[in-house]
Amino acid sequence: MANKLYVKDKDIVVPGQVLAEGMSYIPSGKAVRNGEAITATVVGKISNKGHVVKVVPIFEKYAPKLGDKIIGKVVSMNNYGWTLDIGVPVKCELDLREGSQSFIETGKMAQFFAVGDLVFVEIIGNRNGTFKVSAKDRLYRRLPSGHLINVASGLIPRLIGKQGSMINTLKDESGCNIIIGQNGYVYVHCDDTKNIYKVQDAINLIESDTTSSGLTEKVKKMLGGKN
Repeated sequence: MANKLYVKDKDIVVPGQVLAEGMSYIPSGKAVRNGEAITATVVGKISNKGHVVKVVPIFEKYAPKLGDKIIGKVVSMNNYGWTLDIGVPVKCELDLREGSQSFIETGKMAQFFAVGDLVFVEIIGNRNGTFKVSAKDRLYRRLPSGHLINVASGLIPRLIGKQGSMINTLKDESGCNIIIGQNGYVYVHCDDTKNIYKVQDAINLIESDTTSSGLTEKVKKMLGGKN
């Protein structure tokens, strides 16, 4: 069988799609060999380097790791701290001593974080499968009431953009406060509700057109300014 490549760099592929044929091509990432053919196993983006055909997942589930900056929702609390929902089936805890730079009395915990609150925190450890987070740094805090958008964690780099170009566009053109968690939770707060919906539509566009050139300009046009 002649060696043949059916995709180019940055193409979006789907599970089962034949990417190349012939033994001179090498599968990598989420690409596998089936006889002479190389196929994709997930929805992903092609990264071609020489004869290596790599599939980089786009919609892979978030895997927590040390140092990640994430958004969580407080689902319960006890005398030792708070339990957070971070969008994946793992246990995540914010201990009392990591809740603030100030001393927190047990009876006043709800003044810092209450059930239902959204919080921006950093993962600082993993103890026997329970992820520990901290809000002690000034960057991290309880978030005012706002809208939470859930996206694939693989989309986060595109939402941020090169040197923050995309996230700055989303903020500037919508007039909204936007915080992106590496776990795929995007927090949007704005006095004008219609601008929150505009941000949602813009994120949907980015998700469906992630490899398109000129995407930042398309987002600007969609948001149409702050008014």
